[in-house]
Amino acid sequence: MIFVFPSKPMRATAALLLLLLAACSDRASPDAQVRAVIERIERAVEERDVGDVLAHIAAQYRDEYGNDRETVGRALRGYFIAHQSIHLLTRIEALYFLSDDEARVAVLVAMVGRDAAATNAWDLAADLYSFDLVLVRDGAEWKVTWARWRRS
Repeated sequence: MIFVFPSKPMRATAALLLLLLAACSDRASPDAQVRAVIERIERAVEERDVGDVLAHIAAQYRDEYGNDRETVGRALRGYFIAHQSIHLLTRIEALYFLSDDEARVAVLVAMVGRDAAATNAWDLAADLYSFDLVLVRDGAEWKVTWARWRRS
């Protein structure tokens, strides 16, 4: 038998692939999955895409104010009609798991009328809200099942 030892570039490539695989498996962690859902909801709101936002809202959604998923969809449509430009600045303040399939998230959201990157960040007029969310794993997806928000 002849053994061929990989060259240094091959070993470096193999090491890089292993690091990428490790990074990918970390992205699959429940924490990373929930954070990704929050990012996708943020992007969907900025793109004013009601369907994409509702894709992350569970069918059995109920919030503290008595709204269901359908009511949230109607409210978003009205908000998107009234606001042609939406920019969000979000920060996850807390994320913890009550079980393997249920997460609680506290998100701070600044709603800005113009792109923050296009202006001096100190010159922004923003509405600041705190959101408390409950997400439940629905198969391979995490869905928002409950929410509460208040002006900060």
